[in-house]
Amino acid sequence: MMNPNVTAKICTRCGARYEPGSPHLVCEECGWDGTLDFEYDYERAAVQLRAELDSPTRRGVLRYHPVLPLPEGFPDTGHTVGPSPLLEPRYLRDHVGVSRLWVKFDGQLPTASFKDRASIVAICDAKARGKTTMLAASTGNAASSLAGLAAPEGITVVIVVPKAIPRAKLAQLLTFGARVFRVDGTYDDAFDLSLKAYGRFGWYLRSTGVNPVLSEGKKTGAMELLEQLNFNPPDWIVVPVGDGCILGGMGKGLYDLEQMGFISRMPRLLGVQAQGSSVIYEAWRSGADSVTPRSATTFADSISVDLPRDWRKAIRAIERTGGRMITVSDDAIADAALLLGRLAGVFAEPAASASLAGLLEARAQGVIGPDETVALMVTGNGLKDVDGTSRRAGQAPLVPPTADGLEEISRLLKE
Repeated sequence: MMNPNVTAKICTRCGARYEPGSPHLVCEECGWDGTLDFEYDYERAAVQLRAELDSPTRRGVLRYHPVLPLPEGFPDTGHTVGPSPLLEPRYLRDHVGVSRLWVKFDGQLPTASFKDRASIVAICDAKARGKTTMLAASTGNAASSLAGLAAPEGITVVIVVPKAIPRAKLAQLLTFGARVFRVDGTYDDAFDLSLKAYGRFGWYLRSTGVNPVLSEGKKTGAMELLEQLNFNPPDWIVVPVGDGCILGGMGKGLYDLEQMGFISRMPRLLGVQAQGSSVIYEAWRSGADSVTPRSATTFADSISVDLPRDWRKAIRAIERTGGRMITVSDDAIADAALLLGRLAGVFAEPAASASLAGLLEARAQGVIGPDETVALMVTGNGLKDVDGTSRRAGQAPLVPPTADGLEEISRLLKE
């Protein structure tokens, strides 16, 4: 039985309502453009969630089960996801020039990315439904997350990825035992193929832009962040954006917390896109009710998307919180990766570093002021894409193991 706190599934495009336990992944009328959203009995859920946070019966993000679309008594898993560390690096704060700065580093989750939050909830849902095969299209992180977390569960994982997937992410997938198929094309080509495979084979589909359960998993990023801050919201939360799924999930988490009375004011969301992959930014800026695909050209592979599938939820999150979108160059992303390492001790993949690049751009434009407080979502580990992360790191000089080597070291240190 579905969590009794869930009251409906609602189309984000036309508002059509479906029964909580209905098999619909998307709206009957709107098709793939009609992603669904879960609605809850927030008064009842609030009472349960307060009790759960005081005395947890579940581990990690599954502690938020009163507002997760999982059946009562859902099966647990072999992995615990969360909490990820919340850092407060003072040298980075001073460099950025804000009152307070927190860095939430999801690169320390089990498979080293934010996507673990969605995958663990999807795996619980799949197990409860008796599904033994799960399917995902991904640029790498969502896929490796699913493969790694499903490995102890006896679930077969089928993955389709773009041809240009970074080697480290492919290595994770293969090591976790996933059946991986590289598509001779882009992420969008892989995504389209996954929808065809879902229609043909009926496997459990782990695609956030289609399966609304995944977005609910991602909202735990906002819930965990606010819990770590004792439910005292920062002025801004900065989120890197590709498909729109993380931004949409973060917005839903904040909305749920507000509806349950855990926060009295809404922090503003700043969504950051690469200039070479800015479809959602363009739709937000123009106020359009549709998106226009364009070929993505950013080295930050995790946010490189031609046609973002969760753009509606992403823009809704910006509108609900009074936030805004911003774009940054690849050079700014590369520079931000170096700053995160040298001023915060955080090794972040390029897509994750985009959040800092966006914060710096927002400061330069005066969008975020010096007296404001900011939480930075750093969504993936630099080990996911070492080549991309180390673009600005430079090279290590080779010196001889002799007295001449010491002289060379001394000379170079003075430069």
